[in-house]
Amino acid sequence: MALKKSQLYSSLWNSCDELRGGMDASQYKDFILTLLFMKYVSDKYAGKSGAVIEVPEGGSFADMVALKGKKDIGEGIDKIISTLAEANGLTNVIDVASFNDDEKLGKGQDMVDRLSKLIGIFETLDFGANRADGDDLLGDAYEYLMRHFATESGKSKGQFYTPAEVSRTMAKVVGIGPNTRQDQTIYDPTCGSGSLLLKAADEAPRGITIYGQENDLATWALARMNMFLHGHPTAELWKGNTLSDPHFKKRDGSLETFDFAIANPPFSSKSWSNGVNVVNDEFKRFEYGAHLLGHANTQILATYVRPIDDNTKSVIDALEAARNAHTSKATSIQ
Repeated sequence: MALKKSQLYSSLWNSCDELRGGMDASQYKDFILTLLFMKYVSDKYAGKSGAVIEVPEGGSFADMVALKGKKDIGEGIDKIISTLAEANGLTNVIDVASFNDDEKLGKGQDMVDRLSKLIGIFETLDFGANRADGDDLLGDAYEYLMRHFATESGKSKGQFYTPAEVSRTMAKVVGIGPNTRQDQTIYDPTCGSGSLLLKAADEAPRGITIYGQENDLATWALARMNMFLHGHPTAELWKGNTLSDPHFKKRDGSLETFDFAIANPPFSSKSWSNGVNVVNDEFKRFEYGAHLLGHANTQILATYVRPIDDNTKSVIDALEAARNAHTSKATSIQ
């Protein structure tokens, strides 16, 4: 029987209890979602050849269980995660958080007890009957964590995750559907945890080619994990600032264009102009004008217009709706 969300949420809450006191609430996800990923792929793919994720010897959740109560448990967990990461090209993706950080996880026996209990919580979960396709397990977990701890850390959960209903609606608005071809491209310039791209891809049963960019390291890492779990290991997601350093470009240096562009961006960001030359932008993104001060609303919209050519499905209406929902001081690009 597939794991129920209520069981998952209960385990996530208990995990957060174990992490309290040593770190900011917004950092819980870095540790909890890494363990969730390790447990999930171990339950699903350990011992199976040709799986989307290879679970090598010394790189499984079972190896973590064997460390419970041992003095070197923190160092051991890091090694296990690194082993899985190296076997699957996930170095600097799933091994970002260190489980041997005594400033966050305690010193000596405190760390041993904390990590042993944390592993014990996930040990009780069985993901063997869950299927990743259409089951955004990491996204659900992420939304749960952000819903409960975003306000505690002064952040918005919308910065990381787009609810499934919104994602599916936006995909349909831009025209993704049964006739979408696998060689057609979809792009999210602020892809967050990848939930919007994944739900949009679900609307294309014949497949679609995924591109995205995300500035936050931990969130980008989650997006990469999500793509692997959902059968999109070739999705090209780039770590970087879309405004100051857009990654996807044509051979002539101009911005790449895509068949579909879709996003739930951080419109209210006040530091959008760092590294951006609005007056002499090399990509001509602000030729319709831009506010030099205040929130990034117009600038972000202008950035998303540029990767659209005459053959691209329009995303303006979907983005405008999201933009108006995020700020009462809406302005328009004419």
